[in-house]
Amino acid sequence: MALSPTFAQPDGLAMRQAMGRFLTGVAVVTTDHDGEQCGMTINSLTSISLDPPILMISLNFGTRTGDALAASGRFAISILGAKQEAVARQFAVRGGARFDAGDFDSTPAGLPVVGEALSQLECEVAHQYTIGDHEVYFGRVTAARDRAGDGLAFSAGKFGSFRDFNHDAMPWTF
Repeated sequence: MALSPTFAQPDGLAMRQAMGRFLTGVAVVTTDHDGEQCGMTINSLTSISLDPPILMISLNFGTRTGDALAASGRFAISILGAKQEAVARQFAVRGGARFDAGDFDSTPAGLPVVGEALSQLECEVAHQYTIGDHEVYFGRVTAARDRAGDGLAFSAGKFGSFRDFNHDAMPWTF
């Protein structure tokens, strides 16, 4: 497929296609508010700071999860493993009973997290911003745990897994 010969102002579909080329991991954000558990699949997750530990997520306006997160001021992240595509799909569907099937754990503050996820992080909202058609949340990580494994990947609308080139791991530089 050839690259378009000219640059153009992208509409929503063109922006989705362009950014869909960026390989991302897959996570589930969860929260609870007034006893109701909410959650959704995301790939807009970024580590912002190590000291203090802060991450960023971005959610569309008008979601149950986003509304509950804004009201509660806290959320959890479950970074999914390569064998958890079914979980990603379960939490990606609008509406529905997302917590009726599957294995879930709880964070120290009682937020639900996906069982067997590679990483589970509990966060308190440090900052919230409205940008474009999204709410952006910066969460201060208050608790975290992780396990070894291959992550679930997402690219151009498809799930998959990352395959390395058998090089030595890049050294951590902090």
